[in-house]
Amino acid sequence: MRARPLSHVPPGVMLALAAALLAQLWWHALQARPEAHLRPLAPAPSLAALRLASMGEPVALSKALMLYLQGQDDQDGRSIGWRELDYGRVRDWLARALALDPRSQYPLLAASEVYGAVGDPARVRTMLDFVYQRFGEDPNRRWPWLAHAALVARHRLHDVPLAQRYAQAIRIHATGAGVPPWARELEAFMLEDMDELDSAQALIGALLDSGQVGDPRELAFLERRLAALKARRR
Repeated sequence: MRARPLSHVPPGVMLALAAALLAQLWWHALQARPEAHLRPLAPAPSLAALRLASMGEPVALSKALMLYLQGQDDQDGRSIGWRELDYGRVRDWLARALALDPRSQYPLLAASEVYGAVGDPARVRTMLDFVYQRFGEDPNRRWPWLAHAALVARHRLHDVPLAQRYAQAIRIHATGAGVPPWARELEAFMLEDMDELDSAQALIGALLDSGQVGDPRELAFLERRLAALKARRR
């Protein structure tokens, strides 16, 4: 049977259909959307339990933990602000992921650049302290995240002594060949910010005398900084 064109449908039927459609749309618009409730971040399992659950694949489980943690940012289609998360538990989940895969940089990156970007100084400090504590376990590989933490402490928290402490740890402990000279020089700039000119001058002089800096451009830069500090002392 051939379909009849819409022009053959009586106007009354078309009006009835349009009214029914509008009524249905109006009804759905009036229905209250289900309210999304924030599910608190669960406590991190013990490391022993996680090692047992990894079935000999700790690296894969470490990645799964990070995916679970990141999934807390989006619950039931609702974007969850980082400041709504329990940062003590965030730190514990990051610590478990790092313990399962100590060579992974991801947990430290997440701490310093993702969760450390929240607009809450207390939470930022929690993340920076986590990076600082874990830096000492592998300083020659983890120095970039402590350097970032030093910059966050200086420019976002405006806590120059904290930034100087982080920079000092890099200078003392990150002594591998792959650590760039600027990372060791970071402390000198923090000391200048604190008006500790004598300490900054002594530190730059020590770096020049130590032989740790071999790049001629870096040497020239440090020599210029040392000359500028001496000029300021006059």
